[in-house]
Formats: sequence, C-alpha cells, structure tokens
Amino acid sequence: MHRSSLVLPLLVLQMLISQASLKGQSNPPLPKGFAPGEKEAMPAYIQQQMVNRNGITTPPGGSLRTMAEWEEIQALVITWTAFPAIHREIVRYAQEETMVIIHCSDSNAVKSNLQAFNVPLSANLKFLEVPFNSIWIRDYAANSVYRDKVGDLILVDWIYNRPRPNDDAIPEHYSQALGIPLFQTYSAPNQLVHTGGNFMSDGSGNFFSSELVLDENEPGNPYYSPGKSEAEVDQTIDAFMGMSNYCKMTNLPFDGIHHIDMHMKLLDEQTLIVGQYPQGVADGPQIEANLQYLLSNYQTKWGTPFKVIRIPMPPSTSGLYPDNGGYYRTYSNAVFINKTLLVPTYREEYDTTALRILRENLPGYRVIGIDCDDNSQNSNLDQQIIRQGGAIHCITHSVGVNDPLYISHLPLEDSWTNGPFLVEAEILHRSGIANATVFWTTDTTQAFQVLPMQLRSGSTEIWEANIPSLPGGSKVFYYIAANAISGKSQMRPMTAPQGRWEFTVFGSMQQEKIQGNPFVQPVFPNPSSGLTVLPVQISSAEPLEIVIQDMLGRIVWSSDSKSYSPGNTQLFFNSEHWNPGLYQIIARQKEVKTVQKLLVY
Repeated sequence: MHRSSLVLPLLVLQMLISQASLKGQSNPPLPKGFAPGEKEAMPAYIQQQMVNRNGITTPPGGSLRTMAEWEEIQALVITWTAFPAIHREIVRYAQEETMVIIHCSDSNAVKSNLQAFNVPLSANLKFLEVPFNSIWIRDYAANSVYRDKVGDLILVDWIYNRPRPNDDAIPEHYSQALGIPLFQTYSAPNQLVHTGGNFMSDGSGNFFSSELVLDENEPGNPYYSPGKSEAEVDQTIDAFMGMSNYCKMTNLPFDGIHHIDMHMKLLDEQTLIVGQYPQGVADGPQIEANLQYLLSNYQTKWGTPFKVIRIPMPPSTSGLYPDNGGYYRTYSNAVFINKTLLVPTYREEYDTTALRILRENLPGYRVIGIDCDDNSQNSNLDQQIIRQGGAIHCITHSVGVNDPLYISHLPLEDSWTNGPFLVEAEILHRSGIANATVFWTTDTTQAFQVLPMQLRSGSTEIWEANIPSLPGGSKVFYYIAANAISGKSQMRPMTAPQGRWEFTVFGSMQQEKIQGNPFVQPVFPNPSSGLTVLPVQISSAEPLEIVIQDMLGRIVWSSDSKSYSPGNTQLFFNSEHWNPGLYQIIARQKEVKTVQKLLVY
C-alpha cells in the first residue's frame, strides 16, 4: 500500500490530537504506549511534524559528544500531570541538587500542591505554563550534546513516536527558556523517529537501544516515517550526536514499549545494572541473550569488558510476572540528579535488596526510593504509575551544564603485584586544566594523601600519577579532583570523598604462580547472583581447564579441559541458583594452577 493512501485527512488527525491533549490532563492519563486511535493518526502526524517545527534541522557539524546521565546537570525537566504524588517527591529531592523546570498548565495550582505536602518552593524551581499531552517527558525531551567534548552545549530532539504534538514541542519551550540551541531530526534527509526511554549513552560515543529504533525508521515502518536503513539511522545519529558504536538489542517479548530503561542502566562508563527475572521467566531469557550479545560484541571506551550488576525484577502483588499478566516492575528506571539517584520502589521485601545493590555500587550517592506502585489498603492512584508502563526515569529528563569539567577514569582493579599503580584519567575543560590530583589512602579514618597528576608526555587530555608500591593485603581508596583555568572544579566520583574507588593489593605471595596467569582481569560482577563474566587471557595453545568449586570442594561449574586460541576471551556462567557463600575459581594449564575468589549472595 502506498504511503499517500495511508495518510489520514488532516481534520481527523486534529480531532485525535485534541482528544489526546484532553486525556493528557485528566483521568486516565495517556500511557507510554499508543492510546486508542493514536496509531491510526501517526501517518498524518509524521507528515505534519516534518514541516511544523521551530528548531534547527541541519546537523550541528564538527566533533560532538552526547552526555552520559551521571554527568553534572543544570536542570531536571518534568511535565506535571496525572501523578502528583510522585512528582512531589521528585521535586522535593531534585531541587536540592539542581534547577527543576516544571511544565504545567497552572503554576499556582502546582505550587499549592507542593506546599500542601511540605515541599519547599525554593529558588531552584522554574515553572513554564505550556500545553502538553502526557507525562512521559523522557521520551519526547531532547538530549544534551557538547561540541568538541566540552564545548558549547546543544540539545538534540528526535521526532516523538506518538502523535502528541504538544509533547513534541516541549523541548522548544525549555531550550528557549535556557538559551540553548535546539537541533531537530525533522527534515529530509535527516528525519529520525526515536524515544528517550530507549537510549543510553556512555558519554564517549557508545550508544545503546533496542531494535525498536530500527523498527520505527525502516522502510514500511508502522509510523510511516521516511524509511531508513540501519546504516542511515547510524549516520543520522552520528551527524547530530557523535557516535562511535551503537549496540542495538533484540526487542523483549513481554515489554510492550521495548524501551531499554525498563531493564538496563549504565551507572558509569563500564558498569551496567541489568534487571534479572527468575530463571526462564518472562523476558529473562531474552535479557540474558541480549546481555551476552552485548558483552561479546561491545567493549567500554577503554577496550575492556563491561561489568554487570544484577538487580531483581519484582513481580506484581499477585506474584505474577509480565508473561502471566503482571505489570512490568523495574528498578533500573532510575534517574541521576548530580549526587542523588531517585529509584522507583514497589514493596519492601524487594525494595530493600534493590536499594542495597544500588548503594553498594554507587558509594556516596544519596539513593532515594519513590513509591510507584502504592499497594496499601487505601490504595493511592496517584502513585500507581507503573501500571501505565513507566516509572521515574520515564517522567524526567536532564539538561547538562554549560561548562562541564569532564573526568573519565578506568578504575584500578585488584592487583596481584605490589605496585606502583598508575592512575590515568581523561580530564578536559573548555578553558584548560590548571591542575589535577589523586587523593588516596589505605585508612579512611585518616586523611587522604595528595598526589599531583601530570599531563602525559605528548597528550593534551590524559593526566596520570602513580600510587606508590604497597604491601600485600593493603586496600586502597582513591578519587580524582581537577581545577580548570577558569576556576571551575570537579571530582570523580562526583560524590568524593564519601564516594571513591577502591582496590585490593593481593601481592605476589597470594597467587600460587604468576607466570601464565589467565586471570588478567577479575571475574565480574563480584559479588554475584546471576549471569557472571570471567575474562580469560590465553597465552598458549595448551589445554586450559577452569572449574568453580564451593568451600567444601564440590564442583558447581566447569569449562571442561579444552584448547583455546591465544588471546582474550570471555566465559559466562550463572550463579543464580548457587548457595550463598565463597567459591574458588581455579584455572589449570599443564602444571600451573591459578585461583581467584568469588562471593555469591
């Protein structure tokens, strides 16, 4: 069927848009997915959007870097409608970290609501009275992109994959309020339909989405947008956002919206937190397959394997999961707001574990749960947003600062040598870096020692310093601070000194033989409770056997003795059903035996 024959008359489109606008400000609210009549409205809507926008539709040009979510932000943006109980808590905590821009129909009504629940009206609140359709601002807001890594800030806005023109115009309102140029993928040959909940950036050009981004743009797609091949999608993303690699994973069968923020999140450049279902349940098998595909085909910006942290995907109150009619509950649908992480919560027996996992892996961050599924006897409909297909991340978006001081560092791993330990970091600011420092200690009750960093010879971006040699058994805590010539300062982790990296110096005496050690990097995640990655370096073609045994000597996993081609590889095992406790991972190659420890919880 020709596209022209599918385009609805403009009058019908306008009627559907009017109905959608009314629904967006009443009960029931518009869902993340299509509301009745919306899918039929998409053809005419796409045609209209391509000629009805006010942003810049040509690519920005030059070198571009899309911000990661854990970077410093100047504003959090929300659209106040439908779920005020949740928005109140977001505003309560977010305004302590940054400006909060609230798009709303009546700012006085919002202020009264906040005050009624003892939420302060600080100078960090900014109200924009503008039309809107729905609450799902993550999907229709714009992404922060920097020229030349840390240069001028721009915003990049895609065509929203729902026929909601007021939502699609929201980036124009707050970009104008903040004075930030807005670039939009609305005109040929750069049309691109995309959605923010289905996009992650590591801040260095590595992007992640489900294959929904291809479905939305392929020839003959259900949105009737101009067709693009995968290569053309990548070209458009690169032209507007700067891309090195784009990992696209198979859509999950029971996640109706196919947004990766419902089960996956980057905590930093190398750490993925990934939702975990009980074995064989719901989207669990496809999540595991996608994760193994990602780990086998993509690496961090440093060429190292991604680390994986698993977090539970809780069932409905009935005990049902999405494959049996349960709602899609998730903890990965969280939002960074500088030194705070806001996390959706559901029920204490699951929330306690999830919040502990996040706090352990984000030291120094204020990790706060916000109820998105009130299940008390006096059920609060204002909190049951998860039934609409989204949570905290879905109803927030962020705007990067105008002058980022960028620090990117690959944390040091546990070491079998006694040092010294080279600390390297990419450190940038538009005015230049005046100085950079490593703060380190082996005793957090004492003051950190100060270690000046120096620019690497021949480099304008890489700073380095050596933590001195230490005896076996030492545990090292450290962080990096930098000052720009302009006076801007920053630390990494951002939460330092409460947040810091750490590693253990095992020393050569704790390894039976260093020569031929295949464990050049430790197993991760460690502690483990699910899919686990064992990086292995093969130095010879001699058969290598790897077994994992519990402390009673019982073998729980074996790679079998086999020959591997020399080089780096990754082995995978699943510890989900193993008893909690300490395990040994033992590698044998001829007479050489190497051991490392694994904790299962």
